Amino acid sequence: MGLSTTDLGGGAGVPKTITPGNLKLKINRLELEDFTFIPNAKHLILHVETEPIEGFEGFLIDRDNVSLGNYKGQIGRLKASQYAYADGETKTGIKIQRDRSVLLFLQNLTNALGLNDWMKDQDNKHNTIESFVEAFNKTADFKNKYLTFCISGKEYMGKTGYLNYDMYLPKSEKGKYAFGEESKVIVYNESIHLKKTEVKDLKSFGDDNLNIPSKINSDFSLD
Repeated sequence: MGLSTTDLGGGAGVPKTITPGNLKLKINRLELEDFTFIPNAKHLILHVETEPIEGFEGFLIDRDNVSLGNYKGQIGRLKASQYAYADGETKTGIKIQRDRSVLLFLQNLTNALGLNDWMKDQDNKHNTIESFVEAFNKTADFKNKYLTFCISGKEYMGKTGYLNYDMYLPKSEKGKYAFGEESKVIVYNESIHLKKTEVKDLKSFGDDNLNIPSKINSDFSLD
């Protein structure tokens, strides 16, 4: 009896997570995450999801509450910047404030989402950046609003041996931006926006993960 090619099944199907590229996404929530190797440094994480995919069953929304069901689209975690936000100083002597840098990003994000009034209404209401991000999650009208994104990434091998991606938003370039209306968003280019895996020892971490831009202006300014 010969080898059959008709009973091999349907393959792995659509992945449950996104990969680097140009994607239309909504934000489910924001999260501030400590960057372990630099005191008080933070990554701002965007938890995102694609538009619903017909016939697709994503990850459970909450493993502890299965009644919430599954995501209808692919999901992912995006860093607002490749580098952690931290207080510091540039080589030219310009002082950088962690919280102000995060607020500059949020100002551009709320502008793209049409939430300028919400942003203005938060003036002097929060003593910490954590409180500000929490307020965004609870009170900003961002749910189910889709934006086009350009997603950069760095490949790495997961503990299970599968290829994964550390994903982040790229800097603006040539009048194009990491998110917003499609016509204003950077076109993804793998040779520029994807760092391939390298075989090397990853035991050392330094200030290469520190977000100290060369200019005080936000990389995502829509001016």
